[in-house]
Amino acid sequence: MSTRPFNFSAGPAALPEEVLQQAAAEMLDWQGSGMSVMEMSHRGAEFISIAEAAEADLRELLQVPPEFHILFMQGGGLAENAIVPMNLAGRSGKVDVVVTGSWSKKSAAEARRYADVQLAADSAPYLSLPDPAGWQLRADADYVHLCSNETIDGVEFQQLPELRQLGSRAPLVVDLSSHVLSRPVDWSRIGLAFGGAQKNIGPAGLTLVFVREDLLNQAQAICPTAFNYKTVAEARSMYNTPPTYGIYIAGLVFQWLKRFGYAGKTGLAAIEQRNIDKASLLYAALDQSKLFENRVAAPARSRMNVPFYLRGAYDTPQLNKAFLDGAREHRLLQLKGHKSVGGMRASIYNAMPLEGVQALVAYLKDFEASHG
Repeated sequence: MSTRPFNFSAGPAALPEEVLQQAAAEMLDWQGSGMSVMEMSHRGAEFISIAEAAEADLRELLQVPPEFHILFMQGGGLAENAIVPMNLAGRSGKVDVVVTGSWSKKSAAEARRYADVQLAADSAPYLSLPDPAGWQLRADADYVHLCSNETIDGVEFQQLPELRQLGSRAPLVVDLSSHVLSRPVDWSRIGLAFGGAQKNIGPAGLTLVFVREDLLNQAQAICPTAFNYKTVAEARSMYNTPPTYGIYIAGLVFQWLKRFGYAGKTGLAAIEQRNIDKASLLYAALDQSKLFENRVAAPARSRMNVPFYLRGAYDTPQLNKAFLDGAREHRLLQLKGHKSVGGMRASIYNAMPLEGVQALVAYLKDFEASHG
């Protein structure tokens, strides 16, 4: 049993302890090479082997079809909000965006710098998800964008829409930053997906892009060469120096996930089941509480990011502070909600063990008994 505190940070987030231990053991000398991974040439045989193994393991875990390229890039999800339209909005210049929270709202605002953006739907105040049957989609849009898990608002698509059934032939672009590798992905419904690594995969600095082959020739003329998906794909993510140490840590996480076992399952199926169990435990405690609440409609609740608040008259700055101070004393870290929405938030990504959620639930009940 680990003696480390439970870290509920929304990102950069907790990593599996055994991954950190392996990285520490290999810090000065990676597998007899005489070098730290941070010292290796990205074009040398040692690092190429690391990158190739990481890509192969990721493709296996997520069952990524061969027509998709996996790119290791930089800039995070925010940069992809610009890089995606520069790469995909080179035909009609039209982009439809489904706004379901803070991050897709940012995506729409950034894309407007490079494309004609229409809000296909806006579900403000972001406590539920808009019915796809009511989305306003243009026949000539270059792509449709959505964020499949909103980190701040705590809403998640449990199933991706089938755009052809909605009358759109545009590819679906998905920002899956905060729940990638927490559940399977239906690639048949996606043209491009991207995500920052710092939630479920590794340290900040690495960005993953999954792009279908037929979408590599739609870039705008203004797209920088280093951000052009076609260039990056042809160079196997080595056109410029990639975030080498981030790729290495991600590779260790992929190996950990392939070994992971839970409830008689292994790999992605096992981690998904544990994520379901963790989320169910926490939401049940909040729903049964007279002091705390989660405000998201049950069908839209995120398995990864659980915002919660003190109810009614209890929701005071003093009591919020008392809760967070007590949480730190109980070695429950990073539970303060995002500054834009306040309250509290528990991010329970893959690396968070069930024991961490059990400890949080126990603290919620103790706090309510003392202050309710």
